[in-house]
Amino acid sequence: MVATGTIPTAAPPAKPVRPGAVIALLVVAAFVVILNETIMGVALPELMRELDITAATAQWLTTAFLLTMAVVIPTTGFLIQRFPLRTLFFIAMGLFTLGTVIAAIAPGFGVLLIGRIVQASGTAIMIPLLFTTVLNVVPANRRGRMMGLISIVISVAPAVGPTVSGLILSVFPWRAMFIVMVPIALVAIALGARWVQNLTATRRVTLDVLSVVLSALAFGGIIFGLSSIGEAAGGHAIVPVWVPLVVGAIALAAFVVRQLRLGSTDRVLLNLAVFRHSTFTVAVVLVVVTMTMLFGVLILLPLYLQNVLGLGTLPTGLMLLPGGLLMGLMAPIVGNLFDRFGARPLVLPGAIVASVALWGFSMLSTASPIGFVIAVHCVLSLGLAFMFTPLMTSALGSLPRELYPHGSAIVSTVQQLAGAAGTAVFVTLMTVGAAAAASEGSDIVDATASGIHTAFFVAACLSLAVIVLAAFVRTPTPADATGVPVGH
Repeated sequence: MVATGTIPTAAPPAKPVRPGAVIALLVVAAFVVILNETIMGVALPELMRELDITAATAQWLTTAFLLTMAVVIPTTGFLIQRFPLRTLFFIAMGLFTLGTVIAAIAPGFGVLLIGRIVQASGTAIMIPLLFTTVLNVVPANRRGRMMGLISIVISVAPAVGPTVSGLILSVFPWRAMFIVMVPIALVAIALGARWVQNLTATRRVTLDVLSVVLSALAFGGIIFGLSSIGEAAGGHAIVPVWVPLVVGAIALAAFVVRQLRLGSTDRVLLNLAVFRHSTFTVAVVLVVVTMTMLFGVLILLPLYLQNVLGLGTLPTGLMLLPGGLLMGLMAPIVGNLFDRFGARPLVLPGAIVASVALWGFSMLSTASPIGFVIAVHCVLSLGLAFMFTPLMTSALGSLPRELYPHGSAIVSTVQQLAGAAGTAVFVTLMTVGAAAAASEGSDIVDATASGIHTAFFVAACLSLAVIVLAAFVRTPTPADATGVPVGH
């Protein structure tokens, strides 16, 4: 057993530290690994033909990725405290590269699935590692612009994943999606060997095995249940949806009790003391809602464009590209604005703009012009861009230094839950609306359009509550970093 409160053990780097180069490399590496989270969606039809598998089986290539992320991310608070930055970078990129190679040479579905799981293990480590490094080495008055860069990774990479895969699949077979990633990952590892240094301190902490098991059952169960809702709607669920959801909910309750019992000791896996900081709590709730909207739109728009308007995979991917690029272009600008004006002047207008876009999506029909769809998607991307960076910066910047690893792990975990929830909720609403329209005699195209209208209408109504909540967002102050919880 190791002693509690051990003095940090990270040795000073032997050569001058270049935090800018390290962060830039981490951002690029994280972008590449997160891109793979949504890259499979457009490829599923081709994989079904090539590998002779059903849609429900093919969907596991995405579901397994999300499940692995949900299981590994909660342990990153421990990993970041225990192991040096350089070590974790090579573990993360090594796992991602290995998984990508396995997927590229996979002779069948089973090996391809293993490759996706190994890929996700590396991805899960990279995201919190990036968060924690920025919080530790970037001064508070410059965090906005740095978190703006991270917002590109968190929000834009999933958004452009379908576009990238659509472009690749229009010319090459499905293996090319993984082959093109291998040299990029190897270059990142080579640059990491030259640039990455141990910018953060480590300390000897104890891993609570029971917490790891409970977190795996909790977050894995909930995400599996949410991901199964879409399959259940089509009659392909492996088990009843309520089973993993109930198991996940019970395990989550047990996990929370366990973490509260461990308190702030070195054995705690996720220190829930972060939620005593109201700035963190409000911002995290809004991050969940915005990620839910983003992933919900990412699942519904391709369905609308292909099944209602009759477009192919490549045009669909290209139509989603302008919104993703706009979000990426705005992220650093919003980061600079955050450093000048704080959170609320950005988040509140962003919530209003996003709400307007969702109301616009609720008006989609079988005759909507393609230009209108692209324009509304760009408006939504603009609104979300004004929300992501300020919310993440406010959430993590409101915590004292010792809670950075736990805050990063929690934010990353809830983002995965929100992504799964967004997909599940939007698909369920669409399915219910489509079934209702079909029962009234609508053909399949009209019924699908009606279902998509239902999903966007409910989302638009909920966006009004987001506007209200956005009014309570606040900018972290120096007092927040003292460890004393503060109110609004």
